[in-house]
Amino acid sequence: MHKILLPDGWRRPRGYANGILAQGNQHLFCGGQIGWTAEEIFECTDFVGQFRQALLNVRAVLASGGAGPEHMTRMTWYITDRDGYLSQLKAIGTTYRDIMGKHYPAMSVVEVSALVEQQALVEIEVTAIL
Repeated sequence: MHKILLPDGWRRPRGYANGILAQGNQHLFCGGQIGWTAEEIFECTDFVGQFRQALLNVRAVLASGGAGPEHMTRMTWYITDRDGYLSQLKAIGTTYRDIMGKHYPAMSVVEVSALVEQQALVEIEVTAIL
C-alpha cells in the first residue's frame, strides 16, 4: 500500500509527490536507465525521444521484478540540459503519462555536466516497493 504525503497547507505538486509512505515486503531498486534500446542503440538524439525510451526501460525492469509504475516510490532524473528540459515540459509530461500513467512518486531532477554514455541526455533511477 502506498500513501502520498502532503503536509497541511502545502500546495499539491504537479507531476510528482513530495513524499510517499509505502508498506510492502519487497524493495526493487532500478539502476539508472538511459535512452537506448535493449540492444544498447540510441534510436533518438532528442531529449523527449530518449526520455521515452528511458521510461520504457524503467517499466521493463519493474515488470521483470513483478512490479509496475504503481509500485514506484522514488524516482531521480539526471539531465544534461536544464534549459532544454524546461522548454519541453509539456511533451515530457505527456510522455510520462503515456508510459507511467498518473502515478507520481517522490521525484528529483538533477542537472549534471555529462552522463557516462556520451550520447545520453537523461538517466532515470527508480525505487519501488511491492
